[in-house]
Amino acid sequence: MWCQDEAGPYQAIPQPGASWQPVGSPRRQPHEYIRGGTAKLLTLFHPATGAVRAKGVTSAPNAVLHPWLRDELAQVLAGLPALTTPQEERPEAAQWATWLGHPPRSPLPPLRLILIWDNLAGHASWPIVEWLFQHGIMPLYTPLSGSWLNMAESVQRIVVGRALAGQHPQTPEELIAWLEETVAGWNQAPTPFAWGGKRRERRERARQRRLGGSAATLAHRQLFLA
Repeated sequence: MWCQDEAGPYQAIPQPGASWQPVGSPRRQPHEYIRGGTAKLLTLFHPATGAVRAKGVTSAPNAVLHPWLRDELAQVLAGLPALTTPQEERPEAAQWATWLGHPPRSPLPPLRLILIWDNLAGHASWPIVEWLFQHGIMPLYTPLSGSWLNMAESVQRIVVGRALAGQHPQTPEELIAWLEETVAGWNQAPTPFAWGGKRRERRERARQRRLGGSAATLAHRQLFLA
């Protein structure tokens, strides 16, 4: 499974964030508002490994996004192991019918990859959707107001914070360079993402009631059932 998203646009203006200024001597910002241009970050994220494929651009119309996405996904597919299991023996999650809700109406190659992205109009254009299906990729669209389900947004927040927080980029080219350099640094030691993760474990522990004299616990809901 891979996740795709576009971060930005980010302006070439002073960015909010912490600085090394002494307490009581805040960093001074220029009072002039000068529009220095904007940049966006095209992102393809693999939660299982934490790997990020990204490219900085000044704009992201379909003519820019779709060729980049096809190239990146083609490289991902080329790196997958060869299929050795017959189609009828593959698990349900690897069957087209599981995700489509019905058998494919036309012959398709074996399902190799799930792509999660936002429900933008450009993502539903037939040329890119057809290319995905013909290459064994199933696109899944986040629901309306459900972009938080796309973990590409989570890694983008980390990357953008590291690249721009407290900085003052002067040009879109500088913005792009900082973002891409931060992605390169992230990929040197990527962090896999787990849905829920440690925070979910902490929330579950907070809902438990310790029983005196032992390490046993009792969920709060069980108190009302007793």
